[in-house]
Amino acid sequence: MKLSEKIRNRLKLRDIRLLLAVAEHGSMARAAGVLNITQSGVSRAIADMEHNLGVSLFDRTAQGVEPTPAGLAMLRGGVAMLDDLQQCVAEIEHLSDPANGELKLGCTEPMAWGIVPAIIDRMVQRYPRISFELIQGEPRRLRFTDVRERKIELALGVIAGELAADDLETEILFEDCRFVVAGRKSPWANRRRISVADLADSPWVIPIPDSPGRVVLEKLFREHGLPAPRVSLTSYSLPLHLALLSTGRFLTVLPQSMLQFCAKPMALKILPIDLPSRAVPVGITLLKGRTVSPIARMFIEQARAITRPLAVRSQ
Repeated sequence: MKLSEKIRNRLKLRDIRLLLAVAEHGSMARAAGVLNITQSGVSRAIADMEHNLGVSLFDRTAQGVEPTPAGLAMLRGGVAMLDDLQQCVAEIEHLSDPANGELKLGCTEPMAWGIVPAIIDRMVQRYPRISFELIQGEPRRLRFTDVRERKIELALGVIAGELAADDLETEILFEDCRFVVAGRKSPWANRRRISVADLADSPWVIPIPDSPGRVVLEKLFREHGLPAPRVSLTSYSLPLHLALLSTGRFLTVLPQSMLQFCAKPMALKILPIDLPSRAVPVGITLLKGRTVSPIARMFIEQARAITRPLAVRSQ
């Protein structure tokens, strides 16, 4: 029997869970407390794994333990194995009860104010017992960290940076454009004609300098020979944007995908200003080779249906 086969036969699911607990807590004593077993039992199990593998999995320090390169490799494989097992169990549960299940997903904040609530509403109406765990974050962190580390099953948002990645699958849903927006109380809200120069002295609330909205707004002002707009607040927080827009004194730039769903209930008004064309792709990213749960498949199907009108307009 080959060494790899011997190792596979001796390693148990309990060993992987124990390995992950020790790495997470950085101490065999703390891991023992969490797992409700003795510290000597944890130490013996780790020693047995190291003996079977022929390598050290942890370096012992005064503060506790740290994974060695071999330990990190085992941890990556262990996380993937437990995640795939969990996905298989979810598939079996779905087959026995299609109306039950949970999806962990990530999205950007504009998606959380527009497309994602619309998708969840449709799905929960049909399957009231399904549930969702949502992580909001920056597009690159969601795609390249949270999806890869299996903290979430899929990420929905702007596809920033490279599309090609050996371990990721990305489906572009539509191209998202942006509009200049004011609150209903704004003196600009009912104007049919507005020049860019008219807005030169207005206070703006805009995301960080490299964000699509800010890039396109500054390009607009440059093209009209005007200095950069007066930014009173730099923030990704949409509640802050909306609170300031509600005063009637501030302006911002928001994506069409958000305005499609919440412009009316949030009392927002799109102003007649033609922004330079800078549509950005929005899509769903998954980990390549990972078993896709039934709830995730349903979410993707609903995302395609809900964003289809946006995709048509962007063509």
